[in-house]
Amino acid sequence: MYYSGIDLHSDNSYISTVDENGTLVKQQRLENIDEHLLGYFHCLPGPHQAVVESTTGWYWLNDLLQDNGIELFLAHAKYLKAISYAKVKTDKIDSQTLATLLRQGLIPRAHKISRELRGLRDTMRIRLRLVQQRSDTLRRIKSIQAKFNGAVPDAYRFQLTALEHLRDALSEQILALEKSLHPALIPNDDIQRLLYIPGIGKLSAFTIYLEIDGIERFTSDKHFVSYGRLVPAADNSNRSIHHRSSKDGNKYLKIAFSDAAVHAIQFYPEYKRFFLKRTKRSGQAVARACVAKELAKIVYYILKNKTHYKGFKGQEISRQKSAQWPRLSSPLA
Repeated sequence: MYYSGIDLHSDNSYISTVDENGTLVKQQRLENIDEHLLGYFHCLPGPHQAVVESTTGWYWLNDLLQDNGIELFLAHAKYLKAISYAKVKTDKIDSQTLATLLRQGLIPRAHKISRELRGLRDTMRIRLRLVQQRSDTLRRIKSIQAKFNGAVPDAYRFQLTALEHLRDALSEQILALEKSLHPALIPNDDIQRLLYIPGIGKLSAFTIYLEIDGIERFTSDKHFVSYGRLVPAADNSNRSIHHRSSKDGNKYLKIAFSDAAVHAIQFYPEYKRFFLKRTKRSGQAVARACVAKELAKIVYYILKNKTHYKGFKGQEISRQKSAQWPRLSSPLA
């Protein structure tokens, strides 16, 4: 078995390979051309594994190697630094360190999203960025109008017109991206199960399903909730106890479940009572996070057991969702 560490750049890669005994057998910098990279691996016949850090440009490399019988591991960049900290960092050292850690089974692995969901998930992420840009544009429009109490002078008219055109263009593209997802996601049984859960609408369901990429990869509801950034991080020392927001995990799941919690509290009495009870003890922010956490647990078990929504905390909810599009007939009907 050979183990290769790949230090990937935009136009080239530095590859180091060690054998089962940890002996360095090959090192080379190559342009990111399919034939050049495959030629490197074909010079070392036999079983082969490779690893690369979880940067944004790994899709093509994964597909190229996977299609040619080479398993590529994705190393979690943050945790990798904790293991392989070095004062001297070069492409040669980094790639050889990756190869050595791979041989020793010490690579902190990041999740590789499945090929079939990759484009859909990235479409949702691009849509979110456009929504954020539109929100920023709307704030700028309101700021100009507020400066002059709505009577915008000619010197600012061009600015306002440009921002309004940008707002309309962003709205158009946001809607187009959203509609492009409908054929693949609306008929999906797991999406339909999610739509029955209080607080979860179409876009939240899309985000949750795509960011999860298979609930079976989570060993427990605690693992899933932690991945969704719905539990606070601890910073304790001696008798001092501090909680802080965690940046480990998936920020998109946190956004989706936080939004779902707001709607569940607003429209469902059982969730509102739970929220108010927690608010008295810990404040609104923590209480809202608790609702989001409970929704995440519900999602975990519904997707894991392929069942339908049964209620909250052992009781049926008093308000049912209207059975209209995008909800189709129940996948369990």
